[in-house]
Amino acid sequence: MSQTSTATIVGEPEVLEDEAIIALADGVEHDPAWLALKAAATRLQALQVKDGSVPEDGDRPEASVLVDTIVTSIEALAPRFPHEAEYLAASVRDFRRWQAEGLGVPDFLDSLVAFQPQQHRVDGIRHLVVFPMYTQNGSPDRHVEALVVETIWPEFIAALEAGDYGNRLFVSLRLVDFTPGYDTNSAVLFPETVAMREIPPFTWGAIFQDREAARYRRVVRTASEITKLELPEDAAQLLDDQDLAERTFVMWDLIHDRTHMRGDLPFDPFMIKQRMPFFLYSLEELRCDLTAFRESVKIERALRAQADAGEELSVIDAQLAEHAKLVQYAVIFDRIFRFAITGSRVRNYDGLGGQLLFAWLHQRHVLEWTDVSLSFDWAAVPDAVVALGDAIDELYWKSIDRPKTAHWLAAYELVRGVLTPNPASVWAEGLPREVLAGPPKGYTDLVLDDEFPLSMFYEALDKKMRPVIESTVGITAKTDG
Repeated sequence: MSQTSTATIVGEPEVLEDEAIIALADGVEHDPAWLALKAAATRLQALQVKDGSVPEDGDRPEASVLVDTIVTSIEALAPRFPHEAEYLAASVRDFRRWQAEGLGVPDFLDSLVAFQPQQHRVDGIRHLVVFPMYTQNGSPDRHVEALVVETIWPEFIAALEAGDYGNRLFVSLRLVDFTPGYDTNSAVLFPETVAMREIPPFTWGAIFQDREAARYRRVVRTASEITKLELPEDAAQLLDDQDLAERTFVMWDLIHDRTHMRGDLPFDPFMIKQRMPFFLYSLEELRCDLTAFRESVKIERALRAQADAGEELSVIDAQLAEHAKLVQYAVIFDRIFRFAITGSRVRNYDGLGGQLLFAWLHQRHVLEWTDVSLSFDWAAVPDAVVALGDAIDELYWKSIDRPKTAHWLAAYELVRGVLTPNPASVWAEGLPREVLAGPPKGYTDLVLDDEFPLSMFYEALDKKMRPVIESTVGITAKTDG
């Protein structure tokens, strides 16, 4: 931005600086330096093996030239990202060291430590991100990936996070452009996926709400047509407004993410490096989603009560009330329409969570599938969904006093009380005494890959929905309109 245009901006110093930084990166996805970086990283991926190294002697000269291009491009783009100066300088050093050491297994610890997007949670601010990494739900290989991303941080989210829902690690992003590792289902950017020599304390985790919102809109639009579901007017608005959907997903994910570390937890909240029956992961992810649902109900009801009492809501509180209601729709529809039938049936814990929510609501007659059409008793939905969250919370609370395997068995009974197990299930039949008396591995080994198969409703829905679900691979707000 020129000195002349900067001088015409009126406002607080911090706002002036943020606006200037935002303007600098505007249109950077069309910058020749970015296009060269993206092309070089993409070509380099073809020369790398799973661990990120370039093992073939004949490939290293070309790889070295590609690294030169990446470094030159980063240096050319750096002035457009002044808030990332320390990180981009460290990235150049990491690439040069990797190059000088023969392009073995990459180590980008120094640049990872310097990358701190959570310190710049400003709506519209962009980041240039270049790391050797794998992408969750995408490439399992630690290849060099490059992204241009944009922060989504509206005022009401800033207010929410500054209040009762603090989460300093949470970063919400929009995909602008990216290399092939993100032309997938991956909707997260996590530091633990980066190639590095040691694991530092992680200070951030990012989710691409634009991808989540875009695929939600496409999937739920089709599912509601197939099931003849008449959406409430405000729920229908989510399908027509990408920005509204993105903000809704930011609110959902902010509360979900912090929930992993809160509550009566009988285990490591993220269950890292634990080999457990997959239905335990189902319940943990569902617990976090249902907490987001419960808190959204609480927020909406409190603010609606104020408005009904004649109190005029502030602009931010009005936005909170609106989005709190939309989060409730998003949790239900994403869970029952997309999660339940996305992916394979091999230990699909998110799929199981979607099945569980659908069956719970159906068995309480707040969701009905009658005359080949789906309907909800919307007045009864909030309390019914909260009741499932309460049941999982009670399981967790009781399990603090239980042995681990007893917690596993209790969790199975909770799920089994709602969903029908596979007829071949050893767990449903009752684990043999020698397994019950043995190590936890024996329990896990006897869980079937598809312990809780799809119901007839979902088998039929899956056949009709699979093409649209598959069409969301690599989706962004731009590609979905």
